[in-house]
Amino acid sequence: MINKTFIKKLKKDFYEHENERRQIISLSNTVLHSSKRSIFALHRGDFKKAQETIQEVEKILKKLEKQFGFRRLNEEGSYKAGVEEYVEAKMFYFVLSNKPINKIKGVKINFDSYLGGLCDLTGELVRLAINEAARENFQKVESIKKIIHNIMAELVEFDMTGYLRTKYDQAKNSLRKIDQINYEIKIRKL
Repeated sequence: MINKTFIKKLKKDFYEHENERRQIISLSNTVLHSSKRSIFALHRGDFKKAQETIQEVEKILKKLEKQFGFRRLNEEGSYKAGVEEYVEAKMFYFVLSNKPINKIKGVKINFDSYLGGLCDLTGELVRLAINEAARENFQKVESIKKIIHNIMAELVEFDMTGYLRTKYDQAKNSLRKIDQINYEIKIRKL
């Protein structure tokens, strides 16, 4: 009643897919954690370490794309999470290097990873602003506030839903936090 050849092929395809999935998840976890390490290095002012880590991540992303193809990679949530963290790290690096927030060259990235990474970037900028305020570097806080406002002015143009709407709401919360920090600085100066 059951075509054994069909079942055999189905089993082969299933195990190949699972093997790919495990490989993608493993390397994607490396991308995620290395991107986080890059962000923490940037917070410490260790640009050399951050840049080295970002370059390692880019090599992994290129390897994954070559090995599995962009479409296959985007089927895996772990890959998408890793790329989003990478975008956040790379954009944070751009900001701290006084470079414009722009398309990342050399790595293929979906729009949703860019948008999620940009939303998350606002949180890192708030953390940076808090540290700068503690150092009484109020001009830097003002500069960070402007960057967050500029990011939000662009993000508000998107009608985000689902997962991206949650990210956008978190970015709006970052905007509220930076405005509160700025307000408290102004009050204390009086």
